Amino acid sequence: MNGSISFRLLFALLALPLLSSHLSASEKGPAPKSDQDSIRTYYLPEIVVSATRSERDPLQVGRSVSLIPGNRLNGSLFQSVGDVLSRYEGIFVVGVGQNPGAVQSIFTRGGNSNHTTILIDDVRITDPSAVNNAADISELSFANTDRIEIVRGSHGTLYGSSAIGGVINIVTRKKLDPGFHGDVEIRTGTFGKGTSTFAQNLFLNYTAPSGLYANASINNLATRGLDATEDTVSNPGVFKNRDRDGFDKRDLVGKIGFQNEVWDIYASFNATDHRIDIDKGAYRDDDNYVVDFQRNLLTYGASRRVNEWLRVKYIGGYSAMERYVVDDSSIVDALGRTDQTFADATYRGSILNNELLVNMELEGAQLTMGAGLYRETMASRSYFYSRSSFGVFESSTDLDSLDLHASMGSLFAHVDLDGRVLAEGVGRFSLGLGARLNNHSSYGSNGTLEASPAYRFSDQSMVYASYSTGFNAPSLYQLFVPNADFTSGITRGNKNLQPETSHSYEVGLKYRLNNEVNFTVSYFSTDVKNVIEYVYLWDKNVGIDTLGNDWMRNDFRGDTYLNLGNLSTRGFEAALQIRLSDELLLTGAVSLVSGKLRYDPADLDLSQTAGHHVQVYNNGAFITKAVESLGLTRRPDTFHASLLYTPRQEFSARLDLKHAGSRMDVYYNSDLGPYGALGTVGVEEYTLLDIFARYNITPQLSLNMRVENLLDTRYREINGFTTRGRGIFVSAGFVF
Repeated sequence: MNGSISFRLLFALLALPLLSSHLSASEKGPAPKSDQDSIRTYYLPEIVVSATRSERDPLQVGRSVSLIPGNRLNGSLFQSVGDVLSRYEGIFVVGVGQNPGAVQSIFTRGGNSNHTTILIDDVRITDPSAVNNAADISELSFANTDRIEIVRGSHGTLYGSSAIGGVINIVTRKKLDPGFHGDVEIRTGTFGKGTSTFAQNLFLNYTAPSGLYANASINNLATRGLDATEDTVSNPGVFKNRDRDGFDKRDLVGKIGFQNEVWDIYASFNATDHRIDIDKGAYRDDDNYVVDFQRNLLTYGASRRVNEWLRVKYIGGYSAMERYVVDDSSIVDALGRTDQTFADATYRGSILNNELLVNMELEGAQLTMGAGLYRETMASRSYFYSRSSFGVFESSTDLDSLDLHASMGSLFAHVDLDGRVLAEGVGRFSLGLGARLNNHSSYGSNGTLEASPAYRFSDQSMVYASYSTGFNAPSLYQLFVPNADFTSGITRGNKNLQPETSHSYEVGLKYRLNNEVNFTVSYFSTDVKNVIEYVYLWDKNVGIDTLGNDWMRNDFRGDTYLNLGNLSTRGFEAALQIRLSDELLLTGAVSLVSGKLRYDPADLDLSQTAGHHVQVYNNGAFITKAVESLGLTRRPDTFHASLLYTPRQEFSARLDLKHAGSRMDVYYNSDLGPYGALGTVGVEEYTLLDIFARYNITPQLSLNMRVENLLDTRYREINGFTTRGRGIFVSAGFVF
């Protein structure tokens, strides 16, 4: 594990519950005034659904879970959903501190960026047109958000593919009290020289006494940003045409439904549209490179409580996304001449997801059974034009006619058994059991299972353990992209790919003392087999040491995807909340994670490689013998702390600290093999300090201010890309 977090700091974190127990015993007082501005709450009157797909108190769930209510998101001046998620243990979101609109990749418990399932109202959100099918977290918004539920650890039994590291479920609002409701917010700010951001948010709701309701939400953001890439050219004589990269985003949400004690019926439509100025890559600016992204998401559901012990629920969703990328030349010298190139591409994908669930609450048991069907499609077109002294060059690709798609059907069940059902005298013991069977249109069938025993010492504390298996299906790109090497005929897509599979276990402790002390600690271990890697293939008849040495000879035999790697991660997480007094609330979280990758030539698919030399692009290694790579890229140890001060009901202030440890990042190294591959480079640790204040002028009108990166710390998230400096943001909100 990284050593960037002091063990003394860790010891202090673990000792705080003992201190707080003393405080709570000696300084009992009236109920706390308000913790509505706290970024973290572990004692919650609400319930969590995502952990078992049935309503449960978080303290009674034998898993590491967090619940973020919507009132801790609205008016908090967080820049994005990723900004909030990255403050919770076990999660690191790369891109949060970069220029707004930058791709945000989530890493949960050391897993890869496509090992976390992202849901909106229980409907999975992915990007089928992307290489690894991972969702971009910057796409998500707070529009119409009721709460965010986080479940850490493998959860493939209840949620299927990609839930190896965890599950993030964004739940939207439903009915409110009868009548007309709304809130409006305007915010602005700056996060560096010449930058600005301006946002307007509006939410409207009408709820009838019968339970019929309608919601509408509009979020609009316009940002003039930083130059997204670092400028390392120091020679004043070199011409540079670097530009600032802006970001515009708009979210429109509409939802109608009906909810009473028996029925819960809804349909929701979410339209996301954003435009981002991007650059060519690390250190490489581009003044005419733009991405337009759109997603239309329809979710729907119907739930009926048949009686006190039986509920039947249907959930569905359809998502269609399109990304248009255009690079319309760049100015290359002081005379205004361009590189005389033009490139554009359109990527499209769709997801259709439908599930039927049955929840049964029996004497001493809660049972969830379900069946689902998931289907995804992808298509793309691209065009490239270049003009030079050698003439005009044009090329194009078109995957639209290939009808690339995959589908997966599943059956699953999960039961939570009270100890009294199992045997006399073990009423404090509980056991969760689950299993899932999947059938994929490409690779066939696979299954997952889980077991999670727990023991409650009291209503305030429990210990738990869990063992679970998970999987991650190969993406459509990895399976079917038809690019083929003209010499070997080997295609980049590999139809023989099998899913990545995982085995995980976790042990943990949860402790809660009224509304004054909340503490969780857990240790986890995850092993992922059949990790899908992108590889180069080289002529098997040429020695590795001489590859690329003869310019008259073509040694390259194509590139493809293989089930090759084995990823192992281990980690420790702890989080706490302490009510120090009526005015002070302290929260903290620490995550320590380590890992390694192993490659074995025995795992090579010779039918796909035709026996050629295999070079892993991610580290440049040739797989001629067992290879082990220690360390995880872009997944540091982290520590977060927050101190909330509420001297009066109408005023609160919060101090936030965020620390990310040193870690490895990747860069393109041309010396790794004939074509080069990804090397690694260290990224230094950093610590950021934010302050936040809210003043409620009236019960309806509030003013908010946040200073981000108070000390104007210079740091990096990704090698070659800039991060934001000191930011000052203000907002005004009105609730009616």
